[in-house]
Amino acid sequence: MTFGDKVIQFNKQLEYKGALLPDGIRIMNPFKEYEQTMVIANSFYHKYYNDNKPRHIILGINPGRFGGGLTGIPFTDPKRLVTECHIPYEGKVTHEPSSVFIYEMINAYGSVEAFYKRFYINSLFPLGFVTVDAKGKEKNYNYYDSKELINAVKGFIVTNIKTQITLGVETDVCFCLGTGKNEVFLRNLNEEHRFFKTIVALEHPRFIMQYKTQTKQFYIDKYVSAFKAVSN
Repeated sequence: MTFGDKVIQFNKQLEYKGALLPDGIRIMNPFKEYEQTMVIANSFYHKYYNDNKPRHIILGINPGRFGGGLTGIPFTDPKRLVTECHIPYEGKVTHEPSSVFIYEMINAYGSVEAFYKRFYINSLFPLGFVTVDAKGKEKNYNYYDSKELINAVKGFIVTNIKTQITLGVETDVCFCLGTGKNEVFLRNLNEEHRFFKTIVALEHPRFIMQYKTQTKQFYIDKYVSAFKAVSN
């Protein structure tokens, strides 16, 4: 099986079977909620991961509704799916700022093909979370937003990391997207389970696009430098 075949198999079996979640929080599984998501993701992984080369893993938090929550590909919204990955998409065309940053960075690295040949992006919790506000509108939620949720999903996260390492992931360096709670949680988990020798944390794309847009190029350069350090 190729790296891509293994990721596709991983996506097909994704289902949360952990502890009961706190009230008001539900799991978002893009591969079960949208008919075309599995087809899109399969096309992507067959296109860019059709080999047996190992990759370094980049771990985000959990998918958002307008990026991976629709396409099944982490940090890839429908716009970038079409314009950067050249994979067709039908339906609601959403815009996710994190996806904008990631693909600007990928282009600065070299190309989509060159980047995905060496790196594999996913999340500590590979499915999403949503809550409903007072007006009935769904909002993104992060696994670390409540202690109750962390306690409920910790075991699933551990299993998820172990499973993804078996896809063909290098364990010398893991990249963590987020220099706050995501980094703290992953480092503590790594101390306990020794998944990776080193963790390199980078500011989260959403943080950069929300608060640091004027110095975005600095962070693009920082990302590219970190990734090229392990791909030379």
